[in-house]
Amino acid sequence: MKNKNIISLVLLLMILMFSDEVFSQNKIIVNVDKQELYLLKGTDTLNVYKVSTATNGIGNKSGSNKTPLGKHSVISRVGEGKPIGATFVGRQFTGKISEIITDSIDVADDLVLSRIMRLQGLEEGVNKGSGIDSYKRYIYIHGTNEEGLIGKPASHGCIRMFNNDVIDLFNKTEIGTQVNIVKE
Repeated sequence: MKNKNIISLVLLLMILMFSDEVFSQNKIIVNVDKQELYLLKGTDTLNVYKVSTATNGIGNKSGSNKTPLGKHSVISRVGEGKPIGATFVGRQFTGKISEIITDSIDVADDLVLSRIMRLQGLEEGVNKGSGIDSYKRYIYIHGTNEEGLIGKPASHGCIRMFNNDVIDLFNKTEIGTQVNIVKE
């Protein structure tokens, strides 16, 4: 009987330790309708950032240039230590520092700047799987050269942020951070 009590106590301690980890890890909610990203710790809102989701609206199909809804996680992080405006192509730093446009104009170049948090869909048939996979669609949270468009839909499917904001968010997240993209 003593061994069963010890095993039960160990299991209870493991559950409590895991619960603390779950509640202490930051989480992200992206509200497509409000064009806002919320950084949460437990039930507390740590930061609210303006963002830009897709010009084409919400959707999960490959090639749609739409922002996918649902539960995701950060699967990789790119750009740590790089300067603001650092330009990435294929998640590789090009060595170029791009001009950041603060006017509300859409320019030809849709650049990925400063930091990248690549997302992986967690919901089979929603944002994970053949023809709808957020990871294979290269859906990121990233900085942009078109800061003047932040706050209204302007991306090709990703979640764009002000460069200072994406650096701040990057420093407060890690691989495995949960991201829920919602329409509300």
